[in-house]
Amino acid sequence: MAIAAPDLTQRPPRSPRIRLGGYVILPRMLDKGRATIIGKNGEYNFNCPTDQRFLNFVGIDAEALKAQLAAGKGDGEILAWINANSKKKPEPYQIACWSDYQERRAPMDVESRDFFQEEHRKLASHREDIVTWFDLLDLDDHVFFGGKA
Repeated sequence: MAIAAPDLTQRPPRSPRIRLGGYVILPRMLDKGRATIIGKNGEYNFNCPTDQRFLNFVGIDAEALKAQLAAGKGDGEILAWINANSKKKPEPYQIACWSDYQERRAPMDVESRDFFQEEHRKLASHREDIVTWFDLLDLDDHVFFGGKA
């Protein structure tokens, strides 16, 4: 079955800020999963540490999710599958709190801060508004595809 998948060699996946079912990260992860299935993921990795934050929160296996994507399911169908198969069944308020926290999450330990600062420096050292992981991901996507920082 042919699946509708973005070509991530030509454009970035959706921002990690975009929500589906209240979940941040999920639409971006779905883009990366679909692109991986068709071999058009470019530099993007499905089941990366950011994706794993979502997967651990809901209690879903990455390979099981990838199989659903390979079946050609759309975003709404995937969300319904996640809700039905989640081992943790988070309540709406838990989803909202988790997503809000993820949007504000910044490097916590020295090693992470060093990595973050190095990437920030390479992409746009003059930008003072890059403080969260989502800020850095959005900036990296923009610059990687030819945008000015």
